[in-house]
Amino acid sequence: MSKHTGIVIITGASRGLGASAAIQAAKRGMGVIVTYNSHSAGADAVVRQIETGGGKAVALALDVAKVSSFAGFRDRVATALASTWDRDRFDALVNNAGYGQFNAIEAVTEAEFDGLLGVHLKGPFFLTQALLPLMADGAQIINMTSATTRVATPGAAPYAAFKGGLEVLTRYMAKEFGPRGIRANSVSPGAIRTDMTSGAFDQMPEFETMLAGQTALGRIGAPDDVGRVIAGLLSADSGWINAQNIEVSGGYNI
Repeated sequence: MSKHTGIVIITGASRGLGASAAIQAAKRGMGVIVTYNSHSAGADAVVRQIETGGGKAVALALDVAKVSSFAGFRDRVATALASTWDRDRFDALVNNAGYGQFNAIEAVTEAEFDGLLGVHLKGPFFLTQALLPLMADGAQIINMTSATTRVATPGAAPYAAFKGGLEVLTRYMAKEFGPRGIRANSVSPGAIRTDMTSGAFDQMPEFETMLAGQTALGRIGAPDDVGRVIAGLLSADSGWINAQNIEVSGGYNI
C-alpha cells in the first residue's frame, strides 16, 4: 500500500462512502477533515477510528445546501489546518455529501428538485469555489457522481441529472484549474450497500438480487469498494489521471 501525503477534506464523511474514503485515505498517511451535517456521532466515530490507527483527523459541521455558510466553513478549515497540522493549505477535496430521493418525473415536487440540486450540483460548485484560496497548487478534486447518469433508472431523474451536471463540471474544473496544477476527476459508484441503503435492500431483497444479477461480478458493492478507489486517486501514482469519470460498479449493466 503506497503512502500518501497531504490533507484531504471529504464532505459527508460521517458514514457510508465518505467514511470509508476517510479511513482509507488516513491508512495511507493523509490527514483528513471529515464533514457532517446532522450525524455528528458518526463523524466523531470516524475521527476516533483514524486516530486509533495513528492518523490525524478533524470533524467539522457543514450543510452543503447552505451556500451562505461556506465562507464561515472556510475559516474553520483554516483554523483546523493551522492548529492540527501547522499548515495553511490542504491538498484534496472530495465532494461526496449527498442523499437519494426517488420519485417519478410526473410526481417530483419543486422542493424535492431544488433540494437535490442544492446538495448535488450547486453545493459542490460553490464549496469548491469557496475553498480554492486554501487549496494548494498541485491539489486535486474528486466529485462523487453516479452510475445512474449512464443507466437510466426510473425514479432517479433529478438526482441523475444533477450528478450528470457534476460530471460535466468536473471537466471544466480540470480545464480551469489546470494552470495551478490542480486535477479534477469524478467517481461514479454503482449500487452500494451502505448505512443509508441497507434498510431498503433488507426490505426488498429481490431488488438487491436484481441489481447483483445485472452486475458482471455478481454482487452489489460495499463502501470500501469505492473508498479504496478514492484513496487510490489521491495517490501520486494517479497524478496523470485528469478530467475523467471513473465508474466503480463491478461492471453494472454492460
